[in-house]
Amino acid sequence: MLTGCGDDPVVSPWTSGANNNDNKALALPLFTESTTPASLRTDAMRGFEIPSLKTGNVNAFIVHTLSDTRLNYCVGYNTNLKANAWTAFKWYPGFSSNNKVWNRNRWRNGETFNGYGGTGDPFQPDPVLPANMRISSSDFTNWSYQRGHILGSADRLNSKEANGQTFYLSNISPQLGGFNEQGAIWYNLEIHLRNKYDQSTFRDTLYVVKGGTITPGMYKMVDQLACPQYYYMAILAYKKFYAKTNSGFWAIAFWMEHKANWDEVSSKYAITIDELERRTGIDFFCNLPDDIENAVEKSFYLSDWKLK
Repeated sequence: MLTGCGDDPVVSPWTSGANNNDNKALALPLFTESTTPASLRTDAMRGFEIPSLKTGNVNAFIVHTLSDTRLNYCVGYNTNLKANAWTAFKWYPGFSSNNKVWNRNRWRNGETFNGYGGTGDPFQPDPVLPANMRISSSDFTNWSYQRGHILGSADRLNSKEANGQTFYLSNISPQLGGFNEQGAIWYNLEIHLRNKYDQSTFRDTLYVVKGGTITPGMYKMVDQLACPQYYYMAILAYKKFYAKTNSGFWAIAFWMEHKANWDEVSSKYAITIDELERRTGIDFFCNLPDDIENAVEKSFYLSDWKLK
C-alpha cells in the first residue's frame, strides 16, 4: 500500500508498491510561506504530480500553500536562470477550475494582493524566494513576449489568495502572444484541459505538470529571461475503479513548439509520458509505484482523452 500527498488515493493492494525512483528525500533548497506546516514542507514532494526533483546548486523546490494550509501548487525552479522549469498542481472536487469564487477582473477594480494589483496588474516577484533569485515584471523588456502563466489564473478562481499566487513570477514564463493569447494553441490546450478533463465525470483527481524547456540547447535568452523553445503538459488522471487503466490511473503528454500557432487541440500534439521524458530529461510521476508508472507512461488511448 502507498498513500500519496493530499488528495492522492491509496494505491490498490494488488500492486507491488515498489518504487525505485520516488522522491525519498529533499536534497535541494525548499522555499515556501512561513505559515506552511512543517509536515507539508517535505510531504509536498511526494505528491503524484511532482516530478523527480533534480539535485544541484541551481535547482530549487517552491511550495505554495494557502492560509488554510491547503497546497496550491509547486514549482521546479532554476536559480541560475531565474526561470520556471515546471509547475505541478492538482484538480479535485472542491479545488478545481470549476470553483469560481474569484474573478480575475477584480484586480482591475482596486483589489490588491501583497500590495500588487489595483490597476489590473497583480504580477509580482515570488515573495518566498531570496531577492537575488527573483525576476520582476521590469525584466520583461521585450514586449514581443507576454508574461505567460504556467498554472493559469483561470485554474485557481476558488479564492483571491489562490488566484493571487498564480501571478508570482516564478510561475510565469515568456511566451509569444501568438502562442499564449486567446485562440492560440497554448490557450486552446488550457481550455481543453479545463473543459474536458477537470470534470467529476472524468476524474476524481487530475495531476498536471506544465512547463517550458530550459535545458541547454532548448531555450534562448531574451533580454534577462530564459525563453523556452518548446512547452509541454504532462497529465495523470485517477478515477476509482476505472476499468481500462492500471489501478484507476492513465496518462498523456502534450508537446508543442513555442511559436505563433492558432491551431486547435488535436492528437498531433499528443505524445506518451515516456517520450516527453526523453525530450525533456525530466522523470514525471515518479512517486507512483513502478508497475503503475511504467504502464501509464508507455501508451495512451486517444478516445480516453477526447482527442481525434
